[in-house]
Amino acid sequence: MKVDAHQHFWNVDTGWYTWLTPDLGPLHRTYAPDDLRPELDATGIEATVLVQAANSYDDTDAMLAQAEAHDFIAAVVGWVPLDRPEEAAEAIARYRRHPKFAGVRHLIHDEPDPDWVVQDSVLESLGLLAEAGLTLDVPSLLPRHLDHVVTLAERHPSLKIVIDHLSKPRIKDHEWEPWAAQLTRAAACPNVYAKVSGLVTEADHRAWTVEDLRPYVEHAVETFGPERLMYGSDWPVALLAADYRTVWEVATALLSGTDRDRVFGDTARYFYGFDRV
Repeated sequence: MKVDAHQHFWNVDTGWYTWLTPDLGPLHRTYAPDDLRPELDATGIEATVLVQAANSYDDTDAMLAQAEAHDFIAAVVGWVPLDRPEEAAEAIARYRRHPKFAGVRHLIHDEPDPDWVVQDSVLESLGLLAEAGLTLDVPSLLPRHLDHVVTLAERHPSLKIVIDHLSKPRIKDHEWEPWAAQLTRAAACPNVYAKVSGLVTEADHRAWTVEDLRPYVEHAVETFGPERLMYGSDWPVALLAADYRTVWEVATALLSGTDRDRVFGDTARYFYGFDRV
């Protein structure tokens, strides 16, 4: 089974997405399942993981409704208020009854406090996630966020954690450190995984090449191995730099020398527990 382990839907009429402003060009419109289905058919992708785009119950509820209506959505990564443990416990208990609710994400890169994810209240809630058998997506951006991934992994060794977009390396500027060393440290934690996703938008949107991306992907393969890497399109955000088919073709080319069955399907199925569906 080919899996896209990271894609989004949103509706500009709902007002849930504070970051979705008109200056984002092609992103500032509604994206729904019917927009993605032709892309899946063209690339042979059979299942997707639908990931939150807003820190709200409304966004999570909308995603679960879409998952009920569309079989290709195999798992949903939603949101609960991790900084409010009592409320988070209630939300986890409610959402985990849905067979496609697989994990949680919070847009930590939008928080003014770079240490938001390691505050005591959040750490307490992450323990609840682990007990419930749910996963954590980390939209790591600042170098500090990657250090925090190690903290979370060591504090909750039974919690499966995935770093979104390889922690957004600064490909456009050809920066390597401290990203490479920090990713290696995160990969040393056996419960930490990573997504080969969102890389074209970290490169020069108009002039990126496959070779610009290659060293970052090769480093991820070397540190995590295919058993802890998963492919994601990051559609429709990726449209800022490339269409869906191009993102897919570039990923398959860059990962041609590794165990593609794992990266393009098996890892995501294991991580998010598709067998429960």
